[in-house]
Amino acid sequence: MSKALETILEIDLGALTHNFNYLKSKLQPQTKFLAVVKAFAYGSDAIEIAKHLQKLNVDYFAVAYTQEGVDLRDAGVTTPILVLHPQSLNAETLIDRCLEPSIYSARLLNDFIAVAEKRGQKNYPIHIKFNTGLNRLGFEQKDINTIVSKLELTTAVKVKSIFSHLAASEDLEEKDFTKQQIETFKSIAETFKTKSGIEPWLHLCNTSGILNYPEAHFNMVRSGIGLYGFGNSELEDKNFEPIASLKSVISQIHEIDKGKSVGYNRAYTSNRNERVATIPIGHADGLSRVYGNKKGFVFINDKKAYIIGNVCMDMIMVDVTDINCKEGDEVIIFDKAHTANEIAESAGTISYEIVTALSKRIKRVFLP
Repeated sequence: MSKALETILEIDLGALTHNFNYLKSKLQPQTKFLAVVKAFAYGSDAIEIAKHLQKLNVDYFAVAYTQEGVDLRDAGVTTPILVLHPQSLNAETLIDRCLEPSIYSARLLNDFIAVAEKRGQKNYPIHIKFNTGLNRLGFEQKDINTIVSKLELTTAVKVKSIFSHLAASEDLEEKDFTKQQIETFKSIAETFKTKSGIEPWLHLCNTSGILNYPEAHFNMVRSGIGLYGFGNSELEDKNFEPIASLKSVISQIHEIDKGKSVGYNRAYTSNRNERVATIPIGHADGLSRVYGNKKGFVFINDKKAYIIGNVCMDMIMVDVTDINCKEGDEVIIFDKAHTANEIAESAGTISYEIVTALSKRIKRVFLP
Protein backbone atom coordinates (compact mmCIF):
# COMPACT_ATOMS: atom_id res chain seq x y z
CA MET A 1 0.00 0.00 0.00
CA SER A 2 1.31 3.44 -0.90
CA LYS A 3 1.36 6.40 1.48
CA ALA A 4 -0.65 9.29 0.13
CA LEU A 5 1.28 12.50 -0.51
CA GLU A 6 -1.75 13.95 -2.28
CA THR A 7 -5.35 12.88 -2.78
CA ILE A 8 -5.35 9.49 -4.52
CA LEU A 9 -7.72 6.63 -5.21
CA GLU A 10 -5.80 3.42 -4.75
CA ILE A 11 -7.30 0.51 -6.70
CA ASP A 12 -6.36 -3.04 -5.71
CA LEU A 13 -6.68 -5.31 -8.74
CA GLY A 14 -5.88 -8.32 -6.56
CA ALA A 15 -9.00 -7.57 -4.54
CA LEU A 16 -10.97 -7.35 -7.79
CA THR A 17 -9.73 -10.84 -8.72
CA HIS A 18 -10.75 -12.12 -5.28
CA ASN A 19 -14.27 -10.70 -5.58
CA PHE A 20 -14.69 -12.06 -9.10
CA ASN A 21 -13.58 -15.53 -8.04
CA TYR A 22 -15.82 -15.47 -4.97
CA LEU A 23 -18.88 -14.57 -7.04
CA LYS A 24 -17.96 -17.18 -9.66
CA SER A 25 -17.78 -19.79 -6.89
CA LYS A 26 -21.53 -19.27 -6.34
CA LEU A 27 -22.37 -20.22 -9.93
CA GLN A 28 -22.68 -23.41 -11.89
CA PRO A 29 -19.74 -23.85 -14.30
CA GLN A 30 -21.92 -23.19 -17.34
CA THR A 31 -23.44 -19.96 -15.97
CA LYS A 32 -22.02 -16.90 -17.70
CA PHE A 33 -20.78 -13.85 -15.82
CA LEU A 34 -21.52 -10.28 -16.87
CA ALA A 35 -19.45 -7.58 -15.15
CA VAL A 36 -21.11 -4.18 -14.79
CA VAL A 37 -18.54 -1.46 -15.43
CA LYS A 38 -20.87 1.53 -15.84
CA ALA A 39 -20.25 4.85 -14.08
CA PHE A 40 -16.47 4.64 -14.53
CA ALA A 41 -16.59 1.12 -13.03
CA TYR A 42 -18.38 2.39 -9.94
CA GLY A 43 -16.02 5.31 -9.55
CA SER A 44 -12.75 3.43 -10.05
CA ASP A 45 -11.53 3.23 -13.66
CA ALA A 46 -13.63 1.43 -16.28
CA ILE A 47 -10.81 0.82 -18.73
CA GLU A 48 -8.35 -0.68 -16.25
CA ILE A 49 -11.07 -2.69 -14.52
CA ALA A 50 -12.41 -4.03 -17.83
CA LYS A 51 -8.94 -4.94 -19.09
CA HIS A 52 -8.22 -6.82 -15.89
CA LEU A 53 -11.54 -8.69 -15.97
CA GLN A 54 -11.03 -9.48 -19.64
CA LYS A 55 -7.81 -11.26 -18.65
CA LEU A 56 -9.89 -13.26 -16.16
CA ASN A 57 -12.15 -14.36 -19.04
CA VAL A 58 -15.30 -12.57 -17.98
CA ASP A 59 -18.08 -13.36 -20.47
CA TYR A 60 -19.73 -9.94 -20.86
CA PHE A 61 -19.56 -6.34 -19.79
CA ALA A 62 -22.45 -3.95 -19.22
CA VAL A 63 -22.42 -0.16 -19.31
CA ALA A 64 -25.28 2.28 -18.90
CA TYR A 65 -24.69 4.61 -21.84
CA THR A 66 -23.35 4.16 -25.34
CA GLN A 67 -20.34 6.45 -24.89
CA GLU A 68 -19.14 4.27 -22.02
CA GLY A 69 -19.05 1.34 -24.41
CA VAL A 70 -17.26 3.40 -27.07
CA ASP A 71 -14.58 4.33 -24.53
CA LEU A 72 -13.97 0.65 -23.76
CA ARG A 73 -13.73 -0.24 -27.43
CA ASP A 74 -11.31 2.65 -28.01
CA ALA A 75 -9.15 1.22 -25.22
CA GLY A 76 -8.98 -2.19 -26.90
CA VAL A 77 -11.64 -4.08 -24.94
CA THR A 78 -12.99 -6.84 -27.20
CA THR A 79 -15.36 -8.71 -24.84
CA PRO A 80 -19.07 -8.33 -25.73
CA ILE A 81 -20.62 -5.19 -24.21
CA LEU A 82 -24.30 -4.74 -23.36
CA VAL A 83 -25.49 -1.12 -23.29
CA LEU A 84 -28.28 -0.97 -20.73
CA HIS A 85 -29.83 2.40 -21.53
CA PRO A 86 -29.20 3.40 -25.15
CA GLN A 87 -31.22 5.98 -27.03
CA SER A 88 -32.51 5.78 -30.58
CA LEU A 89 -29.93 8.28 -31.83
CA ASN A 90 -27.18 5.89 -30.69
CA ALA A 91 -28.11 3.12 -33.13
CA GLU A 92 -25.44 3.92 -35.74
CA THR A 93 -22.72 4.13 -33.11
CA LEU A 94 -23.83 0.90 -31.45
CA ILE A 95 -23.46 -0.95 -34.73
CA ASP A 96 -20.21 0.77 -35.69
CA ARG A 97 -18.60 -0.22 -32.38
CA CYS A 98 -20.11 -3.70 -32.01
CA LEU A 99 -22.08 -2.73 -28.92
CA GLU A 100 -25.22 -4.69 -28.06
CA PRO A 101 -28.29 -2.67 -27.07
CA SER A 102 -30.83 -3.35 -24.40
CA ILE A 103 -34.16 -2.85 -26.16
CA TYR A 104 -36.68 -1.68 -23.60
CA SER A 105 -39.47 0.00 -25.59
CA ALA A 106 -41.40 -0.35 -28.86
CA ARG A 107 -40.00 2.97 -30.07
CA LEU A 108 -36.42 1.85 -29.53
CA LEU A 109 -37.10 -1.56 -31.10
CA ASN A 110 -38.57 0.06 -34.23
CA ASP A 111 -35.79 2.62 -34.48
CA PHE A 112 -32.96 0.13 -34.02
CA ILE A 113 -34.41 -2.35 -36.51
CA ALA A 114 -34.75 0.45 -39.08
CA VAL A 115 -31.09 1.43 -38.72
CA ALA A 116 -29.90 -2.18 -38.69
CA GLU A 117 -31.83 -2.88 -41.90
CA LYS A 118 -30.49 0.27 -43.52
CA ARG A 119 -26.96 -0.84 -42.61
CA GLY A 120 -27.53 -4.31 -44.08
CA GLN A 121 -27.11 -6.10 -40.78
CA LYS A 122 -27.97 -9.77 -40.34
CA ASN A 123 -28.77 -11.18 -36.91
CA TYR A 124 -27.33 -8.21 -35.02
CA PRO A 125 -27.47 -9.16 -31.31
CA ILE A 126 -30.03 -7.34 -29.18
CA HIS A 127 -31.23 -7.92 -25.62
CA ILE A 128 -34.89 -7.45 -24.68
CA LYS A 129 -35.51 -5.85 -21.28
CA PHE A 130 -38.71 -6.73 -19.42
CA ASN A 131 -40.15 -4.95 -16.39
CA THR A 132 -41.03 -7.36 -13.59
CA GLY A 133 -41.57 -4.90 -10.76
CA LEU A 134 -38.80 -2.33 -10.65
CA ASN A 135 -40.96 -0.10 -12.88
CA ARG A 136 -38.05 1.76 -14.37
CA LEU A 137 -37.34 0.46 -17.89
CA GLY A 138 -38.67 -2.44 -19.89
CA PHE A 139 -41.50 -4.03 -21.81
CA GLU A 140 -44.47 -5.56 -20.02
CA GLN A 141 -45.45 -9.20 -20.44
CA LYS A 142 -48.46 -8.12 -22.50
CA ASP A 143 -46.08 -6.63 -25.09
CA ILE A 144 -44.66 -10.02 -26.13
CA ASN A 145 -46.98 -10.42 -29.12
CA THR A 146 -45.99 -6.98 -30.42
CA ILE A 147 -42.29 -7.72 -29.98
CA VAL A 148 -42.53 -11.08 -31.71
CA SER A 149 -44.50 -9.63 -34.63
CA LYS A 150 -41.77 -7.01 -35.16
CA LEU A 151 -39.02 -9.63 -35.00
CA GLU A 152 -40.78 -11.89 -37.51
CA LEU A 153 -40.61 -9.14 -40.13
CA THR A 154 -36.83 -8.72 -40.07
CA THR A 155 -33.57 -10.65 -40.23
CA ALA A 156 -31.51 -7.60 -39.30
CA VAL A 157 -31.56 -8.36 -35.57
CA LYS A 158 -31.58 -11.44 -33.39
CA VAL A 159 -32.53 -11.67 -29.72
CA LYS A 160 -29.50 -12.88 -27.79
CA SER A 161 -31.05 -12.56 -24.34
CA ILE A 162 -34.08 -11.44 -22.43
CA PHE A 163 -33.59 -10.03 -18.96
CA SER A 164 -35.05 -8.09 -16.09
CA HIS A 165 -33.84 -6.40 -12.91
CA LEU A 166 -34.56 -7.32 -9.30
CA ALA A 167 -35.79 -4.44 -7.17
CA ALA A 168 -34.92 -5.58 -3.63
CA SER A 169 -32.79 -8.72 -3.78
CA GLU A 170 -30.60 -7.52 -0.90
CA ASP A 171 -33.57 -7.12 1.45
CA LEU A 172 -34.69 -10.48 2.82
CA GLU A 173 -37.79 -8.83 4.25
CA GLU A 174 -38.83 -8.38 0.62
CA LYS A 175 -38.26 -12.03 -0.21
CA ASP A 176 -41.87 -12.58 -1.30
CA PHE A 177 -41.66 -9.65 -3.72
CA THR A 178 -38.38 -10.94 -5.18
CA LYS A 179 -39.74 -14.45 -5.57
CA GLN A 180 -42.73 -12.98 -7.38
CA GLN A 181 -40.37 -11.15 -9.72
CA ILE A 182 -38.55 -14.42 -10.41
CA GLU A 183 -41.81 -16.21 -11.18
CA THR A 184 -42.98 -13.37 -13.42
CA PHE A 185 -39.70 -13.50 -15.31
CA LYS A 186 -39.99 -17.27 -15.75
CA SER A 187 -43.48 -16.80 -17.16
CA ILE A 188 -42.26 -14.08 -19.54
CA ALA A 189 -39.40 -16.30 -20.69
CA GLU A 190 -41.65 -19.26 -21.40
CA THR A 191 -44.21 -17.16 -23.23
CA PHE A 192 -41.52 -15.44 -25.28
CA LYS A 193 -39.87 -18.73 -26.24
CA THR A 194 -43.20 -20.33 -27.17
CA LYS A 195 -44.41 -17.43 -29.30
CA SER A 196 -41.09 -16.58 -30.96
CA GLY A 197 -39.47 -19.99 -31.33
CA ILE A 198 -36.28 -18.38 -30.02
CA GLU A 199 -34.17 -19.80 -27.15
CA PRO A 200 -32.51 -16.65 -25.75
CA TRP A 201 -30.20 -16.49 -22.78
CA LEU A 202 -31.96 -15.45 -19.58
CA HIS A 203 -30.47 -13.20 -16.90
CA LEU A 204 -32.04 -11.61 -13.86
CA CYS A 205 -29.68 -11.65 -10.88
CA ASN A 206 -27.59 -8.73 -9.69
CA THR A 207 -24.97 -9.14 -6.93
CA SER A 208 -27.49 -9.75 -4.16
CA GLY A 209 -29.49 -11.99 -6.47
CA ILE A 210 -26.39 -14.10 -7.07
CA LEU A 211 -25.91 -14.51 -3.32
CA ASN A 212 -29.51 -14.88 -2.18
CA TYR A 213 -31.38 -16.53 -5.07
CA PRO A 214 -29.29 -19.29 -6.70
CA GLU A 215 -32.43 -20.71 -8.26
CA ALA A 216 -32.61 -17.60 -10.45
CA HIS A 217 -29.10 -17.64 -11.94
CA PHE A 218 -30.43 -18.91 -15.31
CA ASN A 219 -27.88 -18.62 -18.16
CA MET A 220 -26.04 -15.54 -16.92
CA VAL A 221 -25.74 -13.26 -13.90
CA ARG A 222 -24.79 -9.59 -13.64
CA SER A 223 -22.58 -8.19 -10.90
CA GLY A 224 -21.66 -4.60 -10.23
CA ILE A 225 -21.15 -3.62 -6.59
CA GLY A 226 -19.93 -7.09 -5.57
CA LEU A 227 -16.96 -6.84 -7.90
CA TYR A 228 -15.96 -3.62 -6.18
CA GLY A 229 -16.09 -5.15 -2.72
CA PHE A 230 -19.56 -4.87 -1.24
CA GLY A 231 -21.98 -7.71 -0.55
CA ASN A 232 -24.98 -5.63 0.52
CA SER A 233 -25.12 -7.30 3.94
CA GLU A 234 -22.88 -7.47 7.01
CA LEU A 235 -22.56 -11.22 6.57
CA GLU A 236 -21.57 -11.11 2.92
CA ASP A 237 -19.38 -8.02 3.23
CA LYS A 238 -16.89 -10.24 5.10
CA ASN A 239 -16.40 -12.31 1.95
CA PHE A 240 -15.54 -9.32 -0.23
CA GLU A 241 -12.56 -6.97 -0.38
CA PRO A 242 -13.22 -3.32 -1.27
CA ILE A 243 -10.98 -2.59 -4.22
CA ALA A 244 -10.75 1.18 -3.69
CA SER A 245 -9.04 3.17 -0.96
CA LEU A 246 -9.47 6.95 -0.98
CA LYS A 247 -6.54 8.67 0.69
CA SER A 248 -5.34 12.21 1.14
CA VAL A 249 -2.95 14.26 3.27
CA ILE A 250 -3.00 17.03 5.84
CA SER A 251 -2.03 20.22 3.99
CA GLN A 252 -2.08 22.54 6.99
CA ILE A 253 -3.07 22.64 10.66
CA HIS A 254 -4.57 25.77 12.23
CA GLU A 255 -4.93 26.64 15.89
CA ILE A 256 -8.47 27.99 16.30
CA ASP A 257 -9.45 29.97 19.39
CA LYS A 258 -12.77 29.40 21.10
CA GLY A 259 -15.53 31.35 19.35
CA LYS A 260 -13.81 31.44 15.95
CA SER A 261 -15.65 30.26 12.84
CA VAL A 262 -14.39 27.82 10.21
CA GLY A 263 -15.15 27.77 6.48
CA TYR A 264 -17.78 29.25 4.22
CA ASN A 265 -20.90 30.84 5.68
CA ARG A 266 -19.34 30.50 9.14
CA ALA A 267 -21.17 27.19 9.38
CA TYR A 268 -19.05 26.04 12.32
CA THR A 269 -18.00 27.96 15.41
CA SER A 270 -15.55 26.47 17.87
CA ASN A 271 -16.72 26.06 21.47
CA ARG A 272 -13.14 25.52 22.67
CA ASN A 273 -9.58 26.08 21.51
CA GLU A 274 -9.15 23.60 18.65
CA ARG A 275 -6.69 22.26 16.12
CA VAL A 276 -8.17 22.12 12.63
CA ALA A 277 -6.58 20.23 9.72
CA THR A 278 -7.23 21.20 6.10
CA ILE A 279 -7.30 18.34 3.57
CA PRO A 280 -7.22 18.66 -0.26
CA ILE A 281 -10.51 16.99 -1.19
CA GLY A 282 -13.93 18.58 -1.62
CA HIS A 283 -17.28 18.40 -3.30
CA ALA A 284 -15.69 18.78 -6.73
CA ASP A 285 -13.97 15.47 -5.99
CA GLY A 286 -17.22 13.79 -5.06
CA LEU A 287 -17.25 14.33 -1.31
CA SER A 288 -20.71 15.83 -1.00
CA ARG A 289 -21.58 18.90 1.05
CA VAL A 290 -23.90 16.65 3.04
CA TYR A 291 -20.85 15.40 4.96
CA GLY A 292 -20.11 18.81 6.43
CA ASN A 293 -20.87 19.90 9.97
CA LYS A 294 -19.88 16.61 11.61
CA LYS A 295 -22.06 14.34 9.49
CA GLY A 296 -18.95 12.91 7.86
CA PHE A 297 -15.48 12.02 9.04
CA VAL A 298 -12.06 10.80 7.98
CA PHE A 299 -9.41 8.74 9.74
CA ILE A 300 -6.03 10.14 10.76
CA ASN A 301 -3.56 7.86 12.53
CA ASP A 302 -6.46 5.44 13.15
CA LYS A 303 -8.51 8.12 14.89
CA LYS A 304 -11.84 9.44 13.63
CA ALA A 305 -11.70 13.13 12.72
CA TYR A 306 -15.04 14.82 12.04
CA ILE A 307 -15.52 17.24 9.16
CA ILE A 308 -16.38 20.69 10.51
CA GLY A 309 -17.98 23.56 8.63
CA ASN A 310 -19.20 23.22 5.07
CA VAL A 311 -17.40 20.99 2.60
CA CYS A 312 -15.60 23.32 0.17
CA MET A 313 -15.13 22.69 -3.55
CA ASP A 314 -11.53 21.53 -3.13
CA MET A 315 -11.03 21.16 0.64
CA ILE A 316 -12.44 19.94 3.91
CA MET A 317 -11.52 20.94 7.42
CA VAL A 318 -11.52 18.38 10.23
CA ASP A 319 -11.20 18.60 14.01
CA VAL A 320 -7.87 17.07 15.10
CA THR A 321 -7.75 18.60 18.58
CA ASP A 322 -7.51 15.19 20.24
CA ILE A 323 -5.46 13.48 17.54
CA ASN A 324 -1.68 13.29 17.53
CA CYS A 325 -0.91 14.37 13.95
CA LYS A 326 1.11 16.80 11.88
CA GLU A 327 1.10 18.39 8.44
CA GLY A 328 1.93 15.80 5.79
CA ASP A 329 0.27 12.92 7.67
CA GLU A 330 -1.91 10.56 5.68
CA VAL A 331 -5.70 10.84 5.78
CA ILE A 332 -8.03 7.91 5.05
CA ILE A 333 -11.48 8.75 3.72
CA PHE A 334 -12.23 5.06 3.18
CA ASP A 335 -10.25 1.86 2.68
CA LYS A 336 -10.56 -1.86 3.48
CA ALA A 337 -10.60 -1.24 7.24
CA HIS A 338 -12.83 1.84 7.17
CA THR A 339 -15.14 1.10 4.27
CA ALA A 340 -17.26 3.45 2.20
CA ASN A 341 -20.25 1.95 4.00
CA GLU A 342 -19.20 3.71 7.21
CA ILE A 343 -19.12 7.23 5.86
CA ALA A 344 -22.22 6.56 3.73
CA GLU A 345 -24.25 5.44 6.74
CA SER A 346 -23.23 8.55 8.66
CA ALA A 347 -25.11 10.64 6.09
CA GLY A 348 -28.00 8.28 5.45
CA THR A 349 -26.87 7.16 2.00
CA ILE A 350 -25.25 4.06 0.46
CA SER A 351 -21.75 3.06 -0.61
CA TYR A 352 -22.81 3.14 -4.28
CA GLU A 353 -23.30 6.91 -4.08
CA ILE A 354 -19.95 7.49 -2.39
CA VAL A 355 -17.83 5.54 -4.85
CA THR A 356 -19.62 6.49 -8.07
CA ALA A 357 -19.42 10.20 -7.23
CA LEU A 358 -15.62 10.25 -7.18
CA SER A 359 -14.21 12.75 -9.66
CA LYS A 360 -11.91 11.74 -12.48
CA ARG A 361 -9.53 14.47 -11.33
CA ILE A 362 -8.52 12.28 -8.40
CA LYS A 363 -5.31 10.47 -9.29
CA ARG A 364 -5.77 6.70 -9.68
CA VAL A 365 -3.00 4.39 -8.42
CA PHE A 366 -3.22 0.70 -9.32
CA LEU A 367 -1.96 -2.17 -7.19
CA PRO A 368 -1.43 -5.57 -8.85
